[in-house]
Amino acid sequence: MANLVLSECGIRPLPRIYTTPRSNFVSNNNKPIFKFRPLTSYKTSSPLFCSRDGFGRNWSLNVSVPLATTTPIVDESPLEEEEEEEKQRFDPGAPPPFNLADIRAAIPKHCWVKNPWKSMSYVLRDVAIVFALAAGAAYLNNWIVWPLYWLAQGTMFWALFVLGHDCGHGSFSNNPRLNNVVGHLLHSSILVPYHGWRISHRTHHQNHGHVENDESWHPMSEKIYQSLDKPTRFFRFTLPLVMLAYPFYLWARSPGKKGSHYHPESDLFLPKEKTDVLTSTACWTAMAALLICLNFVVGPVQMLKLYGIPYWINVMWLDFVTYLHHHGHEDKLPWYRGKEWSYLRGGLTTLDRDYGVINNIHHDIGTHVIHHLFPQIPHYHLVEATEAVKPVLGKYYREPDKSGPLPLHLLGILAKSIKEDHYVSDEGDVVYYKADPNMYGEIKVGAD
Repeated sequence: MANLVLSECGIRPLPRIYTTPRSNFVSNNNKPIFKFRPLTSYKTSSPLFCSRDGFGRNWSLNVSVPLATTTPIVDESPLEEEEEEEKQRFDPGAPPPFNLADIRAAIPKHCWVKNPWKSMSYVLRDVAIVFALAAGAAYLNNWIVWPLYWLAQGTMFWALFVLGHDCGHGSFSNNPRLNNVVGHLLHSSILVPYHGWRISHRTHHQNHGHVENDESWHPMSEKIYQSLDKPTRFFRFTLPLVMLAYPFYLWARSPGKKGSHYHPESDLFLPKEKTDVLTSTACWTAMAALLICLNFVVGPVQMLKLYGIPYWINVMWLDFVTYLHHHGHEDKLPWYRGKEWSYLRGGLTTLDRDYGVINNIHHDIGTHVIHHLFPQIPHYHLVEATEAVKPVLGKYYREPDKSGPLPLHLLGILAKSIKEDHYVSDEGDVVYYKADPNMYGEIKVGAD
């Protein structure tokens, strides 16, 4: 080092000579910024090395303490660090740095192609399974078989609904008449008024993520929530009762909204849609009459086992899946009002879910984000389209937790969300769910 000199007795420090500091190290009062500590030398008990030369002199390497300088201290406030982290933290309610056209451009062109033959093959497959399950259960008529039948048949009823749902979106085929005929047959068979549902579901997609205008599983404002009577509140926020809500929704819609999916004069529908609604209600009535007649043929108990219980399993599947598409993420997701809402921002608050082996059975409806943004894409292209747009969506796409063979991991997510997601503030254009602390006693809300 520069402050050491080699002498006969070893390496010794240079004399401490301090020159006038350079201008760039001098403050306005001509005092140095850096202070120098006096040099202190000491002898080590054992030299780093020692050797003797031919003259008998002992040369040792004795190193003094090097010249010490104080390191300038940079005052990094913890508050400033937190603010910097906050800036870098992802805000799900912020407008995305891409638009709908960017997402559309990333989707392969063949994903938009609707193949009616392929769509019909799924219908034939599912209908064949439904009849085979019913025939097998009726033939065996065993109480070991019946519970398995109810779960399997209820799941297949739900699969029929998803295919009818594709018809309602026009993603089944480019032929509106084919879509309507197949949609009526599938939905009427599970007591859903096809056109009544189709129109309100269209409203849901056009207003997804909007507090007031969304149609399905939208949040209640605090004012509406507080106006609910105790039985309604208990039914809506108690498992498994809330998973039986769909037939009641068809009759009377959600709290805070009026109308019925069966009534052509409901404010759900435009005057030009009355004929469609009447047609669907007539088909629903015909199916209900057929079920009543079958009660006299095979008996009410047998009909309950063959159709009644699977129907309610199907309702639970429908409510379970549709609820989790819009609730239950580990981070609270925004809902919008006013100018903050847009079709894109609303669609980006939906969620994909993994259902294990059920993914194929219910036609990949768990790939819900891309479906909500572009409902014209057939269900058999949803997975590929989703993979294609992930790089564009970035953090706005929330990768679903992987499921085992059965989606049992979603039960805990559902229970937590039902317990914590009760209402949103009456004010504000970007709002998040809040919990009613008096609903179940004191609630410990998770880190959101």
